Amino acid sequence: MLGQMMHRDLSIIEILKFAAENHSVSEVVSLRTEGDVHRYTYSDCLVRVSKLANAILNLGVKKGDRVATLAWNGYRHLELYYAISGVGAVCHTINPRLSAEQMLYILEHAGDSILFVDTTFVPIIEKLASKLPKNLVIIVMASSESMSNFSDEYLSYETLITESSQKIIWPELPENTAAGLCYTSGTTGNPKGALYSHRSTVLHALTISLNMGLFLGNGMKVLPVVPLFHVNAWGLPYAAPLTGTSLIFPGPNLDGASLFNLMDHENVNSAWGVPTVWLGLLEEIRNQGKAPSQFQNVVIGGSAAPKSMIEEFEGLGITVCHAWGMTEMSPVGTQGFLPQPMTKLLSSDEQILKKCNQGRRVFGVDLKIVDEKGSSLPHDGEASGELYVRGNAIISGYYKNEQSTEESFDKEGWFGTGDIASITSDGFLNIQDRAKDLIKSGGEWISSIDIENVVMGHPKVANCAVIAVSHPKWEERPLLVVVSNGNIRVTKQEIDDLLLGHIAKWQLPDAIEFLDALPLTATGKVSKLTLREMFANYKLT
Repeated sequence: MLGQMMHRDLSIIEILKFAAENHSVSEVVSLRTEGDVHRYTYSDCLVRVSKLANAILNLGVKKGDRVATLAWNGYRHLELYYAISGVGAVCHTINPRLSAEQMLYILEHAGDSILFVDTTFVPIIEKLASKLPKNLVIIVMASSESMSNFSDEYLSYETLITESSQKIIWPELPENTAAGLCYTSGTTGNPKGALYSHRSTVLHALTISLNMGLFLGNGMKVLPVVPLFHVNAWGLPYAAPLTGTSLIFPGPNLDGASLFNLMDHENVNSAWGVPTVWLGLLEEIRNQGKAPSQFQNVVIGGSAAPKSMIEEFEGLGITVCHAWGMTEMSPVGTQGFLPQPMTKLLSSDEQILKKCNQGRRVFGVDLKIVDEKGSSLPHDGEASGELYVRGNAIISGYYKNEQSTEESFDKEGWFGTGDIASITSDGFLNIQDRAKDLIKSGGEWISSIDIENVVMGHPKVANCAVIAVSHPKWEERPLLVVVSNGNIRVTKQEIDDLLLGHIAKWQLPDAIEFLDALPLTATGKVSKLTLREMFANYKLT
């Protein structure tokens, strides 16, 4: 027997329509590439999105066409999110930090017909001009007055909006219609595409609003430092309007001082981003001797948050939520908010240790860990294995990539994350390492993350990473790569003394090497792939 309820297909544009009606005074504030600050409401946003949608249709875009963006976090990029998907096309966000080879690959692979470009990224496109797909329409996200600086072949974003009608009848789309396309980065081989639907995106937004509601709501202001070109800024472009949260966009200014000033001036309550960004903000907080005035909580994801970072934020009275996810998961899979009963039972130190885990699954995501034979392991906090996931906002395959799809899913349809993890009986996920980053020494495994989290607490260390290097006897041994905090380098003995309170002696790094900065992936994570290439011929003495 079936229930007798109406069925209405889930649609992304309905989020913005809802926000314009119910949260009409909540704002979108943007630091623009022009250098000034732009602000308007969700109601204003819907008006411009309607015009932009008509402009896109007038350019000949049809349902299912891919429309690319190469842009910072700002109101124009937000408008593209809704206008492109609203007419049934696919919003394909491109990471400007990709190599030229990777960028050309995904433009060709996606089959984009239009490319919207922020002014600061026009030079990138001009260098690739001779290799870009034929008939690719390029639209610069600027006013007509600014277009004199660019090729006559480019169109003006603001002119398109000005010349378009606000009246639009949004098409009724099946909820499984493709809406967004995001490619993975930092992996070997070509990037792989995750193709999101209206259904998956709306469900993910509802999940974020439900499971991370402490950080969102009417009157709240959130700063997505995580880029809009990185997995939809972790769902904030959809969850924020849905909950009435004001969006504060930093544009291209992601250094610690710029973030501090913006957060302080705009009374930002919550900020979301990867650990490398928060290193800069914490340095500025130390320089200022205070945190931004209304800064209440920070969401840290993308890679493991060091214990020292969590302790420093919490010491400032800023609640840390350690989250985890993947491009293939839309991306949020777990969140580390500790409910009130747990905070009452645990000491401050115990709470910090809990927050060093990756948190518990959000609604709609199932987790399992398996051994080498694929058999499920218990969630007892002791057993560890490869982490598999399933859910309504997790891919069922890679876009136009049957081989990667076949390799990434088990017989039951679960997606293999490539992470080695354990899960406690109360649901806390502890990712011990990426499978490819584990160090196998004498038949035993060493976690690079465990070492990094401890070393990051040393005052002479600004940043660090651990990679495996070959060893004639033990197969692999850990090499510690350090960025110094100041002019005095930490010694091997100081590192050993610090680590011996946390790991076994045989797990200690065999050597330390120093760099001025760690290489980063296109999404701001430490690129261990690059480090392994740099030290490929490293000889331990």
